[in-house]
Amino acid sequence: MGIIAWILIGLIAGAIAKALTPGKDPGGCLVTMLIGIVGGLLGGWLGKVIFGVHSINGFFSLSTWIAAIVGSVIVLLLYRVVTGRSR
Repeated sequence: MGIIAWILIGLIAGAIAKALTPGKDPGGCLVTMLIGIVGGLLGGWLGKVIFGVHSINGFFSLSTWIAAIVGSVIVLLLYRVVTGRSR
């Protein structure tokens, strides 16, 4: 699957990750999109390295979406730790 498809998946996965994690984030729409893209790429890489499975089976594959969402949640939580929660 191409990098363009991972970017598209990442954009959607970033929005899903933001909806799944409670709390207020110190970022707007652009930050959510970037987190989603990085998280999608991270999730695909982690699925391949840690579990030894190809999580990049296709755009409409459930494993692809789960890997992207999990990666996005990880990146979002790391982003919160680094930036802190300013209220």
